[in-house]
Amino acid sequence: MTKIYIKNMVCDRCKLVVRTELEKLGIAPIAVTLGEVTLEEEMTTTAKINLGTALNELGFELIDDKKTRLTENIKKHIIELVHHQDVNLKVNLSDYLSEKLNHDYNYISNLFSEIEHLTIEKYFIAQKIERVKELIAYGELSLSEIAYQLNYSSIGHLSNQFKKITGYTPSQFKNSTEDKRKSLDQV
Repeated sequence: MTKIYIKNMVCDRCKLVVRTELEKLGIAPIAVTLGEVTLEEEMTTTAKINLGTALNELGFELIDDKKTRLTENIKKHIIELVHHQDVNLKVNLSDYLSEKLNHDYNYISNLFSEIEHLTIEKYFIAQKIERVKELIAYGELSLSEIAYQLNYSSIGHLSNQFKKITGYTPSQFKNSTEDKRKSLDQV
């Protein structure tokens, strides 16, 4: 069994696209998760080149470097935590990432900053703000419920952070007609 790692694979649709590309190349994956594909056996060099070319055309990238792979894994776990969990975000991020990645938080934090030129905390906040935008756009939850779900201490804290990142208050964002949401790979 072998794993390949793919950059910018951040949603269920991405997983479907990658699975389809693998199958077009005659490669049957055992599992396709965010940023990662498990295969029965090692890919040939030719198959890897063909897959890399096909994925690049779709906005993805094969990752061979261990540091970049770990950085993408950090992103994957943050995205899963913020966007794909139906639980409140009442978790210590450093403990969560250390446990998930089996690395000391200081190491992964420094590595992430070195590779991404951004702190893990700022990336986490950016993901939370994108989730807030999504929840506001759905219109099913009040701002108070969104603040609670995303573990903000208050509506004021959420609103201040939202305005600092987007330039809009949550109300201005909600009443705006233009689409200001970003795809998760652009956050």
